[in-house]
Amino acid sequence: MTLKHLISPEKRRKKLGELLKTKKLIRGIEAHNALSALIANDLQIEKKEGFNTKINEFDFFWESSLTDSASKGLPDIEMISFDSRLRTISEIFEVTDKPMIIDGDTGGDIHHFEYLIPRLEKLGVSAIIIEDKVFPKRNSLEPGVSQNQEDADKFANKIRCGKQIQSSEEFMIIARIESLIAGKSVEEALVRAEKYLKAGVDGIMIHSKDKNPEKILEFAKRYDELCKRLNLKKPLVAVPTTYNSIYESELSEHGFNIVIHANHLLRASYKAMEKVGKMILENERSLESDSEITPIKTIFEKVGFLDIKEKDKLLSIIPEVIITAAGENPSEFKYLGDLPKPLLKINNKSILEHQIDLFKKLGMGVVNVLVGFQKEKFNISDVNYVYNPEYLSTKVLNSLMRARDRMEKGFILTNSDLLFDEKLINELTERKEDIVIVVDNSYLYHKHEIDKKLDAVITKNGKQPAYQKLREFEDEVVSISKDIPRGDMTHEFVGLAKFSKKGAEDLIKVYDELKESHVGRFHGAESFEKAQDIDILQELIDRKFKISVHETNGGWIEIHTKKDLDFAREILKS
Repeated sequence: MTLKHLISPEKRRKKLGELLKTKKLIRGIEAHNALSALIANDLQIEKKEGFNTKINEFDFFWESSLTDSASKGLPDIEMISFDSRLRTISEIFEVTDKPMIIDGDTGGDIHHFEYLIPRLEKLGVSAIIIEDKVFPKRNSLEPGVSQNQEDADKFANKIRCGKQIQSSEEFMIIARIESLIAGKSVEEALVRAEKYLKAGVDGIMIHSKDKNPEKILEFAKRYDELCKRLNLKKPLVAVPTTYNSIYESELSEHGFNIVIHANHLLRASYKAMEKVGKMILENERSLESDSEITPIKTIFEKVGFLDIKEKDKLLSIIPEVIITAAGENPSEFKYLGDLPKPLLKINNKSILEHQIDLFKKLGMGVVNVLVGFQKEKFNISDVNYVYNPEYLSTKVLNSLMRARDRMEKGFILTNSDLLFDEKLINELTERKEDIVIVVDNSYLYHKHEIDKKLDAVITKNGKQPAYQKLREFEDEVVSISKDIPRGDMTHEFVGLAKFSKKGAEDLIKVYDELKESHVGRFHGAESFEKAQDIDILQELIDRKFKISVHETNGGWIEIHTKKDLDFAREILKS
């Protein structure tokens, strides 16, 4: 189904009445299934009127008993149950946003009619038209069939019961007068119209199968006089199936407010299907029918398949997550023995589980965990583990590049000892730049519990007080290192970054070049093999790659000491 026409039942139900208040004449077209309705829903043409241009479109759907029955291969004799009709209506409503008038046949037994009205209201149907014939009816256009009209007083009582049972003010019951179909006079039709109007009906449809609209127009003139005499203003409906030489503008001039083109889409499809079928039989192949049929791409587009393809493309570029957890425990956590720090419990979940749960909640791609120290302790399910057997002799960069085959869609990189707000991750993933690192501007305003060397950052736009609003303009990294003096740094890198597909490609390309040629110290590391993530970031900066920053002030916790651990437990508990 296509999702571009979503609308609530209440809003749809009100639309018909709103249109009648704003337009002199509204036009509807039959829809016998969801595809025919979807086509009609979107049809528009421009017409020049002097120096002006107007848009012609269908204002509502007519859910016809004839076309609903015929589309199921059955005659129009009230054989199709209303449960089946309601399913058709529901399918149409799932993909469209225009209001609907339903062909209610005779309305059935008066008690059945009372139960039908609330069901139609609940779906969002705006109006039902019921015809004053005896159940089971015969189609009005069928030649040589006797049309038996219901007693006018009995039919008026059905209208009263329907109006009493409805719960929404805007729902309309319209009476279809079959007097002209049955060969009776305009006068007799007007007598019935008066009774139905006095019973509370919301509109009148006068039907005819004559090719000449003369009697229809006579009825319209006298109907206007009747409404004035009764001090009423109720819409008049025309269905010009047989007298189709008359223009809508002429019907409007004679007092009609609603015109229904009652079965044309089904009849058009019948002719087209028969023609194409014959062409295939004649030529014993389908090539000759290509000019007579709609391209399959058009069908895909109409039913929303191309929208799904576009969404699939977006889903296919959802970045994966890489969590660095290969290193040994720092000295502050030696008391843990063989338990890796990322597996420390914070309120019944490990730090790593908190991270993984958040990334899954946010719909991120595969979560990859880089492991080394005590790798057998990591047994969280639905995670891809990447092992670095050289974790004792190398650092983060070496571990990271062992997951290079997980970077092709881009990736989110994070340390395994961090907890962060959902909002921070959402903001980071929305950034469009190729490489973005999260930096905190509050480092000067909080005291670290240990003498820890920060991953210090200097940005192009410099410092600002932490109590001020975060900057909304672009900024980028000039320098990143643990050796930047506290007085010179503008931010602290928190250990969270995003690489786009291109950003990941640039990272891999630079790494491969360095691996082949670099000798000796590498930025802050004693060797390339022992490089950290900040070292490769500085290399990228030196090579004129832009490293953008996403500035934050809090929203994350680094578990570096036991006090950090206790603080995190209190935060998550609250």
